[in-house]
Amino acid sequence: MDLIFVDFLGKPVWSWIGFLVLVLALLIFDLGVLQRKSHEIGVRESLLLSAFYISIGVLFSLWVWYFLGEASALQYLTGFVVEKSLALDNIFVIAMIFGYFGVPRAYQHRVLVYGIIGVVILRGVIIGLGAAVVARFDWFLLVFAAFLIFTGIKMLMSGGGEYDVAANPVLRFMRARFRVTNDLHGERFFVRVPHAKTGKVALCVTPLFLALVMVELADVIFAVDSIPAIFAITQDPYIIYTSNIFAILGLRALYFALSAMIHRFTYLPTALSLVLIFIGGKVIAAEVLGLEKIPASISLGITMTILIGGIVVSLWRTRATDVGSASAPIVRVKAE
Repeated sequence: MDLIFVDFLGKPVWSWIGFLVLVLALLIFDLGVLQRKSHEIGVRESLLLSAFYISIGVLFSLWVWYFLGEASALQYLTGFVVEKSLALDNIFVIAMIFGYFGVPRAYQHRVLVYGIIGVVILRGVIIGLGAAVVARFDWFLLVFAAFLIFTGIKMLMSGGGEYDVAANPVLRFMRARFRVTNDLHGERFFVRVPHAKTGKVALCVTPLFLALVMVELADVIFAVDSIPAIFAITQDPYIIYTSNIFAILGLRALYFALSAMIHRFTYLPTALSLVLIFIGGKVIAAEVLGLEKIPASISLGITMTILIGGIVVSLWRTRATDVGSASAPIVRVKAE
């Protein structure tokens, strides 16, 4: 029993176990109860499910407040907001991946929820490595800050572009190394079908599994921006990990409401770029210029103001745009 009180990355083991058990319970509830029978998720259900996950994420901040104090709770909320906002760009990429593989909306939620398992593991590894590097080389935090400023400026100057699913080297490798069926087989990731040449039954990968791999890969790519951003807010691995996972849990649920209208958030990338520049800039100002650190409450307020401003302006400027049908999200797909 003493093992659960041993420190792991600065926090007792029981606090990590408790969080992982909570996430596992949410996934079991989602898959085993809410999604026991696959169906097409509408905008209303998507918003309700997202509100549920957001509420759980916000309520967790109360636990952080009680367990670690007010400053840690504000850092958690800031990380939660930043991660969820940065991940909104991921929705467009996920929509393109599903469109490329022709995954029906009835199967998409199950893929996203299963993808959370990979996210929990991959984000844990990345955050653990990042924490180890920052703890050993504290100057590396300045590298993160400079990277955020560079990324923010690059986002401001970039006009965006298509995500070419077919050109992804991982997808090409999998198609070259594994037997892949031409069509979906319901919700199955693997099936046994007769080999085209020998006629013998062989285990094959379905396009649904390829879509799952591509979604996981997209999350790793987006983590390149989000992980340095949260490290610039706090260096506490527990705050970083929990805020990341809760933000992603809610985003998966919100996907079905936003995928059909993501084109309306025209100025959100601009707001996100300003947030990255702000987060990176305040670290540079404190560590290099010797200026007083911005309090966590003010930092959260500025971040929220920038993001809400970007969303409001986007919706206002695109108010005459036809948002389309929630059951048929608009995606741009490059054929092979």
